[in-house]
Amino acid sequence: MSVIKKLAGQTAIYGLSSIVGRLLNYLLVPLHTYFFTTSEYGVISEFYAYVAFLVVFLMFGMETTFFRFVNGAKDKEKTFNQAFSIVLSINVVFLGTVLLFAQPIASWMMYPEHANYVIWFAFILAFDALSAVLLAKLRFQNKAKKFALIQLSSIGVTIILNLFFLFVLLPIYPEFGIGFIFIANLFASLIKPLFLWKEIKAIRLVWDKFLVRTMVIFALPMVIAGFAGIVNETIDRILLKRLLIDKGVEYAQSQVGIYSANYKLSIIITLFIQAFRYAAEPFFFAQEHNKDKAKIYSTVMTYFVIVVSLIFLGVTLYLDIFKWFINERYWEGLKVVPILLMANIFLGIYYNQSIWYKLANKTKFGAYIAIGGAIITLSLNILFIPHFGYVGSAWATLIVYFLMMLASHFLGQKYYPIKYNLRKVLTFIIVAWLLYLLSRLVQFDNGILQYGFRTILLFVFVGVVFFIENPLKLLQK
Repeated sequence: MSVIKKLAGQTAIYGLSSIVGRLLNYLLVPLHTYFFTTSEYGVISEFYAYVAFLVVFLMFGMETTFFRFVNGAKDKEKTFNQAFSIVLSINVVFLGTVLLFAQPIASWMMYPEHANYVIWFAFILAFDALSAVLLAKLRFQNKAKKFALIQLSSIGVTIILNLFFLFVLLPIYPEFGIGFIFIANLFASLIKPLFLWKEIKAIRLVWDKFLVRTMVIFALPMVIAGFAGIVNETIDRILLKRLLIDKGVEYAQSQVGIYSANYKLSIIITLFIQAFRYAAEPFFFAQEHNKDKAKIYSTVMTYFVIVVSLIFLGVTLYLDIFKWFINERYWEGLKVVPILLMANIFLGIYYNQSIWYKLANKTKFGAYIAIGGAIITLSLNILFIPHFGYVGSAWATLIVYFLMMLASHFLGQKYYPIKYNLRKVLTFIIVAWLLYLLSRLVQFDNGILQYGFRTILLFVFVGVVFFIENPLKLLQK
């Protein structure tokens, strides 16, 4: 199982940039929720929700496509150059379109006085999309340290500029408001191509019609799936504003802000998933011809579930501590955090399983699952939001990710069977949820007793893990 240890090592390094880096960025949340009202924070969240949609199109699935094609390619540089050329072409067209129609776009978003926000985000997206392809090449070359350095540098610039803008410039120019956050992001995105200048100079733009067609055919289902996936992840923030607008723009934006701030508390699992995916995607493809691949994939799934379940308990059992990361005026939304954490566990399992349709060259099934999820997401949010507000959005997220996980599992067993240890996986998830429920049922007036009891519950889960799995055995192989 030395390959598992290698994956763990790669995940740890990538985690330095994705988990540690984004956690540093996450520390900006209390800053933003302190300086800006729930309504203003809602505007910030809405813009980044739209960004999530656009980045899928602007990347056009070329990260995964590059990994899929480069392993068997005779000319690996040509494969990379072709992937970059495709992304560059898409982004040039995108930038030109946004610059031409910035004002109509801003008006459609209900921010007619802020066409500048639209333009800034267009450049942020273009810089990030092009940098992502270059960073994918670093991942393929196993240059995890350089990858981490670039990502952390970008995060560092974001943090430094946020601190400078909000503490120094905002008091002088209060009318600029949340624009300072967007400008900080723009500079941070520009840092990446500057660090990657050596790789940029080595690029040779190519357009091999056969290769383009082959790569696009492979990528298209993932792009569709990506769009549908983003519907599942972020459409709730857009729909909250649209469906609650009859109660007033200020109220609708405020609900988006409260929900988004509390969503940040559930994103800790997402941070781990992101770090895991950076390392796991090339790793899974590399194991395709390993005779023990099924056992490896199964073991990875088991340990993945152990980690995310532990994170779930770590946040929910100590939510009274974590809540201080956001301003008190956002606390009314804390009730959605456990729901969203469990939803993200199901999403992580789905991502882990999704390797089957990539290895089997049946990416269309990824699109089918995501599209089905998107349809259910839209339906449930439209049904729930008018009656339950953002709590309805949280439950819709959990239901959809659970159904997507089930669909992926049953389809995978049919077309690319991987025998996961479902008994262990289900045990860890159920035990984690039951321990959380127990922590809510048993309450102490004394804070020390309360946290002592919850810490015991956390150790109970660790004990269950060692009794069933004994993870230390991996270190001995």
